[in-house]
Amino acid sequence: MDEGAASPRCLGAGARKAVGRAARRRLPRRLHRGWEPPSDRPDPIEILQAQAATREQDLVPIRYGRMLSSPFAFFRGGPAIMANDLAGTPSSGITVQACGDAHLVNFGLFGSPERDLVFSLNDFDETLPGPWEWDVMRLAASVAVAARQNGCSHKQQQDVARETVRAYREAMLGFAVMPTMDLWYLHMPSDQVLEIASRLEDEFGLKAPKMTPHRLERIFAKARARDNLAALAKLTETDGKTIRLASRPPLLAPVRELWAADDAERVAEGIGLALASYRASLRDDRRALLEQFEVVDMARKVVGVGSVGTHCYVALLQGKRPDDVLFLQVKQAEASVLESHLQQSGYGNHGQRVVTGQRLLQAVPDIFLGWSRGPDGNDYYVRQLWDMKGGIDPAKLTPGGLGVYGGLCGWTLARAHGRCGDEVAIAAYLGKSDAFDDAVAAFAVTYADVNDRDHQTLAAAVEAGKLQAVNDL
Repeated sequence: MDEGAASPRCLGAGARKAVGRAARRRLPRRLHRGWEPPSDRPDPIEILQAQAATREQDLVPIRYGRMLSSPFAFFRGGPAIMANDLAGTPSSGITVQACGDAHLVNFGLFGSPERDLVFSLNDFDETLPGPWEWDVMRLAASVAVAARQNGCSHKQQQDVARETVRAYREAMLGFAVMPTMDLWYLHMPSDQVLEIASRLEDEFGLKAPKMTPHRLERIFAKARARDNLAALAKLTETDGKTIRLASRPPLLAPVRELWAADDAERVAEGIGLALASYRASLRDDRRALLEQFEVVDMARKVVGVGSVGTHCYVALLQGKRPDDVLFLQVKQAEASVLESHLQQSGYGNHGQRVVTGQRLLQAVPDIFLGWSRGPDGNDYYVRQLWDMKGGIDPAKLTPGGLGVYGGLCGWTLARAHGRCGDEVAIAAYLGKSDAFDDAVAAFAVTYADVNDRDHQTLAAAVEAGKLQAVNDL
């Protein structure tokens, strides 16, 4: 199957429904609940160490420290662990462009090219064509893990996971009858976040004090303020004549300080060459816009949890005057964690894999989204560092809030899958009953148990001195 392909969508709606119904006969929906970790399950620490072997070694302890901070942080940092587990679960055989890491914190707010604030998936490092169920199961499990960490009961964990899956299923049923072009252009602006949150609360009786219109408006205002000017104030310093990226190692380390002068010059030149190559991946109009800026400084920047240790840089570009700035993130793209269990990417550059997946899954992607290969032989993708980016912290949500937020993410994931997969076949598989919702909710709570044990295994490895972890960074 070609990259980005899914179930045959050239068939009529009736034939596509038949595909989904046939899949349901082969794999009854209730069977998604039955997973238990097999006796020969790989050691999760070995999976993490295998990833660490290709990363910047001075940053790997930061990754382990961040994953140790909570079971949810461990879950965030371990998509490779869950990919191995999902590979042992049954699949309907219907393929989409999978996100590959669809957990609660990988959904959020950002600015559209029209400068509207929209809500969508926002991390695509692991994207690859794959089973749509894997994304739904990872999202539902993340809701259960977050609920447990927030002190919710076993029943509440299962309930909020079920609401998340129900929102996905009901959205997909609606997308299955929506005109094709309408679905392609569909996205969720901030005012629709308010509308959907209110509807989910009304329909399902979910009480979400942290997601009232007033609270959400405050989150939106904070996201709108997180732009290039905010990055200029937070990430730079000036001597009155020039502006440079600040030195705050190890999280923000200017290239000029990471290496000796000759090596720093070589690294900066390499990043510059990577950015020059990146320009070729942009549309002509966006390339013309980028060329109005000059690169004036570069730094290594530590980001995320699972990504810590990959090569990641921030480039400061300047336009007409000192405060006319653009910040670009240049992030290494490795093979998707799904590739060990599915077909390999059809792209020769993993940055291109990430960018193409993002363009399929997002209706309004970053205008500066592109890819490159650096002189070091690594693949990279490039995007704006801060572009009205924001999110909702699941650690602060009540059970009702998690149900509402999980529902928003479920709707958003269904919209993404509907753009690039066969929404008619998936909807026909899901059906109108809650059989799939119940099954995946049960799986989610089981997986939260497994995640707890894996988190404890990492803690034991650090305590025993087998791994080094740096906390509070």
